[in-house]
Amino acid sequence: MVELGTRLAAVVTLPLLIYLEGELGAGKTTLARGVARGLGHGGAVKSPTYTLVEPYELPGVVLYHFDLYRLGDPEELEFMGIRDYFHERSLCLVEWPQRGAGLLPPPDIVVSIEIAGRGRQVSFEGHSLRGVECLQRLSGEPEIKNESGV
Repeated sequence: MVELGTRLAAVVTLPLLIYLEGELGAGKTTLARGVARGLGHGGAVKSPTYTLVEPYELPGVVLYHFDLYRLGDPEELEFMGIRDYFHERSLCLVEWPQRGAGLLPPPDIVVSIEIAGRGRQVSFEGHSLRGVECLQRLSGEPEIKNESGV
């Protein structure tokens, strides 16, 4: 998952909003760790379960890693100034995006992760032109692959 996140980081075009979907323990935070490393972050990448968001100021990009698992009400996002996180230099990764329904903007990419034995089954969906273009670069082919075993 770290390697996949690193590969994803190499193809992003800013600004970008990525929803990370999957059950507890599927690897969402591990994927986010790979994205942060791929963007040049050398320190720890922890789950923002209690803080809701962890920012990483990196050269040319601000990575915001959200974990909305403990969000009680989507309105709480208004109190934390959610709109301020979406700007021209931002890459936003959102775990448990369904908990912010109605207040989160639509995603550019949705990454769905399922536990498959000892591995993971990962699927990507592009929901904007920018998202589709990123996924095309990720696949290295003119057509997007909707399913990718990891």
